Amino acid sequence: MDRVNMMVSDRPVVIFSKSSCILSHTVKSLFNDFGVNPTVYELDEIARGREIEQALSGVGCSTMPTVFIGGELVGGANEIMSLQLKRVLKPMLIRAGALWV
Repeated sequence: MDRVNMMVSDRPVVIFSKSSCILSHTVKSLFNDFGVNPTVYELDEIARGREIEQALSGVGCSTMPTVFIGGELVGGANEIMSLQLKRVLKPMLIRAGALWV
């Protein structure tokens, strides 16, 4: 998990994804529609992707995508969509410095 913490610590929004996952694509599109430029790690395309996926599973994230905002684990597609429907996602992104209004 230390490796994951290093990957997310200094970036406002980080998405761990798989290139063939439609839910990952949907979440990435949502952030892009907001004007947010997330750091995206395609775990099926990078070295040690499987190792990172196992580390994420160890903290309860067994599905893709896995999203971190402001260095904090937010969750997967269900959590992101729920935050969007509750209108709390945008304020989170502003607080993390990922979005300027």
